[in-house]
Amino acid sequence: MQISDNVKDSYSSQYDESSVAWRNTGAKYKALNIVELTKNISFKNVLEVGAGEGSILSWLSQWDFCPDMNCVEISESGIGLIKSKNIKSLNDILLFDGYKIPYPDDHFDLVICSHVMEHVEHERLLLREIKRVSKNQIFEVPIDFSFYVDKKLKHFLSYGHINIYTPSLFRFLLRSENLEVKKDICHLYHEEVIRPLFKNNPKGLFVTKLKFAILRFFPYLLGIKPSSYAVLTSKTEKDLSIF
Repeated sequence: MQISDNVKDSYSSQYDESSVAWRNTGAKYKALNIVELTKNISFKNVLEVGAGEGSILSWLSQWDFCPDMNCVEISESGIGLIKSKNIKSLNDILLFDGYKIPYPDDHFDLVICSHVMEHVEHERLLLREIKRVSKNQIFEVPIDFSFYVDKKLKHFLSYGHINIYTPSLFRFLLRSENLEVKKDICHLYHEEVIRPLFKNNPKGLFVTKLKFAILRFFPYLLGIKPSSYAVLTSKTEKDLSIF
């Protein structure tokens, strides 16, 4: 199984210098979620699947997260930017087909897959391949769900978001693939990340900040509709039982 040609083409030249600063800011908070989820756990080697332009790996390297980091990415432009960063502790930087990860079973202590699953045509196939090569996994996905999400189809497709999740729906996906949820985070985007999105819309920024304040005040609501959901899992030895 390989990604469709049109999807491959759309990502091949996606990354350029114009968005590096903003992506790096967002990556800092994704990396902080990874550090929080793995507090008091050490890993001898780590793989990031769908590393983009390498910003998460760059932050983790600066914080000495792991001495042996590696990545696979489908975008040639992303690979080029990753290599240009000269990230300490980053060894393999591989172009891959979107589904087949070129490492043996249980090779990595941890696989990171951050803001990737929402882009994947056959998400269960990628989940199974990630599970095959790793002992532990960290996923982060945006929570785009609303009751009228179908009215914003063009908006989300413009970002390449073809899968829509809530935290509970994503946990269902993970558990139905025999991944055990160990720890999770319902995350609200930091103002440093969202402010550039509203530079010409101060009213929109105010409304978003007000919504975030309400969500923080009601943890139950936060668990339904955060900005993103990050989760640490480990694989079980059970067989997937359907019917």
